[in-house]
Amino acid sequence: MINIATDKHQSTNKEISFVLWFEEVGIQDIPLVGGKNASLGEMIQQLTPKGVNVPTGFATTAYAYRYFITQAELEPKLRQIFADLDVDDVNNLRIRGKQARALILNTPFPEELELAISTAYFKLCERYGARADFCDRFDSEYRDKCREFSYDVDVAVRSSATAEDLPDASFAGQQETYLNVNGVKNVLESCHKCFASIFTDRAISYRTIKGFDHFDIALSVGVQKMVRSDLASSGVMFSIDTETGFKNAALVTAAYGLGENVVQGAVNPDEFFVFKPTLQQGFQPILSKRLGSKEIKMIYDVGGTKLTKNVSVSESERCKYAISDEEVLTLAKWACIIEDHYSQVRNTYTPMDIEWAKDGQTGELFIVQARPETVQSQKTENVLRNYKLNGTSNVLVTGRAVGESIGQGSARVILDVHKIDQFQPGEVLVTNRTDPDWEPIMKKASAIVTNQGGRTCHAAIIAREMGIPAIVGCSTATGNIKTGQPVTVSCSEGEEGKVYEGLVPFEVEETKLDNLPQLRTQILMNIGNPEEAFSLAAIPCDGVGLARLEFIIANHIKVHPLALMHFAQLEDTCVKHEIAQLTRLYDHKPDFFVDKLTQGIGNIAAAFYPKPVIVRMSDFKSNEYANLLGGKQFEPKEENPMIGWRGASRYYDPKYNQAFGLECQALKRVRDEMGLTNLIPMIPFCRTPDEGRKVLEEMAKYGLKRGENELQIYVMCEVPSNVILADEFSEIFDGFSIGSNDLTQLTLGLDRDSALVAHIFDERNQAVKQMVRMVIEKAKKNGRKIGICGQAPSDYPEFARFLVELGIDSISLNPDSVLKTYLDLAEVESKVQN
Repeated sequence: MINIATDKHQSTNKEISFVLWFEEVGIQDIPLVGGKNASLGEMIQQLTPKGVNVPTGFATTAYAYRYFITQAELEPKLRQIFADLDVDDVNNLRIRGKQARALILNTPFPEELELAISTAYFKLCERYGARADFCDRFDSEYRDKCREFSYDVDVAVRSSATAEDLPDASFAGQQETYLNVNGVKNVLESCHKCFASIFTDRAISYRTIKGFDHFDIALSVGVQKMVRSDLASSGVMFSIDTETGFKNAALVTAAYGLGENVVQGAVNPDEFFVFKPTLQQGFQPILSKRLGSKEIKMIYDVGGTKLTKNVSVSESERCKYAISDEEVLTLAKWACIIEDHYSQVRNTYTPMDIEWAKDGQTGELFIVQARPETVQSQKTENVLRNYKLNGTSNVLVTGRAVGESIGQGSARVILDVHKIDQFQPGEVLVTNRTDPDWEPIMKKASAIVTNQGGRTCHAAIIAREMGIPAIVGCSTATGNIKTGQPVTVSCSEGEEGKVYEGLVPFEVEETKLDNLPQLRTQILMNIGNPEEAFSLAAIPCDGVGLARLEFIIANHIKVHPLALMHFAQLEDTCVKHEIAQLTRLYDHKPDFFVDKLTQGIGNIAAAFYPKPVIVRMSDFKSNEYANLLGGKQFEPKEENPMIGWRGASRYYDPKYNQAFGLECQALKRVRDEMGLTNLIPMIPFCRTPDEGRKVLEEMAKYGLKRGENELQIYVMCEVPSNVILADEFSEIFDGFSIGSNDLTQLTLGLDRDSALVAHIFDERNQAVKQMVRMVIEKAKKNGRKIGICGQAPSDYPEFARFLVELGIDSISLNPDSVLKTYLDLAEVESKVQN
């Protein structure tokens, strides 16, 4: 670590120094060097000993800025410029901002300030072995000569306002940043431009909205050694899920080249979610990986007229991840270290927004910025809001959902920031991408839709902060949506956001979560979609009673497992081509199935960790399996698939057991590699105890041995034989979960899909209730857990009450029924106890 002594051009008093090295400042020095620079100093001092790499540099101080303003007598002139400022009038704001910036840029720095900045830059050059002939004898005699002297050290010159990176106001991107700055003349010029950028239109508007006085804020400039990510990759990460506020997941994004493209939303980056609790226990819990398009990258403009330029990314690079799994885990560990440190410093939980870069020359990873996250961390009200569409319409475009709400209005397509004065309050902003120059109108939008960007881009960050739904990375939004067209922007349906044609009706349900009563009966949740898991975890419950693999297989994998295992033998060339496209990242096609299933299961298990998550192994019928890509080649045609080759009977059958092995591999990875031992596999449609034993033997071949590593295995109770032979099944399995739909149809001897006998289907039938009573009594006698995961308790409150009276251990409900049933059962339990 560099340790540079104070020289004759710098006071020993930090309060009246023009320049301070990052090693000299910490988080307590925000009033001196702004949030960004104070945070860099804090990390260099406190976190580099813990393995977090941070590039060194120096900062001009708030005193230096105020000295400049005072010496040049600029404040009275600036106040006159802002006397009739109206930030709601885009043209007024634009004129006032331009006048203020011109005033600062046309006013030279005082010589003593130039001298301090230049000397510090020379010392930074010396630190990195560059020529520094004039460092020791730099004074006015040599100033002109030094300005023309070329140095080798390239730096980033970043603005850092004294009101920046606060827990409740980020000010991110309000002032300017300059990358690949080389030579003292260019450093001085960039510092001057940063000073002027305190009065960018966006900064003026943002300060006004947040209630900050323009003249109470000073600007510091950070001069930091560049990380050569132009030769590698960079990105943004959050130590919290930015959409749901789920605290246990870190989001890492990555793209090629310098990080400005990710921050500004010019590229759709790769995205990774990492589960923090088991990561810190030594596991490798990458919950999900999403490949971004990464079409361009920003690099140095060597020999060009600009400091940086964008170039196209090759197809081969676009089709692979910008960083390795090992690097993802390293970055996530650093996010945990940074979050833990700032939470201790602030004495409150402080999720962090972090920028990182990889040096293409050395292969090292670095943290280049860190600031408190300012949206989810500020949500304190204990109210659960659920947005729900009450209709549908033609989908115009889809993209990455930001937030979980719904917005509506007339669309306004704007491609040029100079035309933002056309925007009217309440409209839906549709554009290619946004940067901070768009902020004066973003606060007026009912929703935002962009062609480019990922979940950490500028549009996403500002939309969250302002509570506006946004959909980013739509690709064709500006072409498919027309100005004046009424649209509905829905971010309430999971990870994928949808822009619907017209004003689709919707409602907002609010539930207060204060003072919920304690229940004896565990309330679990049924979940199918892993993308909803983080948000659903906010609903008070005791875990997951049914996670269905069918949803993951049908919607995320889409391919029959045997078609992947026998890819070379596929007969349908069109299907083979489609599978090849889906699995293009995988040389060994079955790995695609295992990876996607691992990620889907892992997301659900992580969302509710350490509460139990019961995952039902696949239970497609043969006709449903045939509908998967490549499935028709491997599936028989059955007259009655509902009671045919399904569930346990497949798992040990030589015609399918290898495919079942892929499911077992995924579960083992979730438990052993991710450390999510709260996962409990459950076997469906197991007709006989002998079948149960055969399935357990099959699972053991893949390392899933009952009793090892706390592994429990449950069985569905949905066939009358499960009830009649419950004592024998209790010897094989650790618990039961009643599937009321199948148990009802098989008890009453009817096809639940037949409209002709649908009127007879009723879980409240006395024969069905007697079956339920019998299995609960037998499970309890044998010391086995028993719950229910069927539809009946969600549809019929009286059936839920019946189960409580029998002393069932748990009831698993659809998410929209959990809170209503929770409160109803509290009343039932009270009556039962009395």
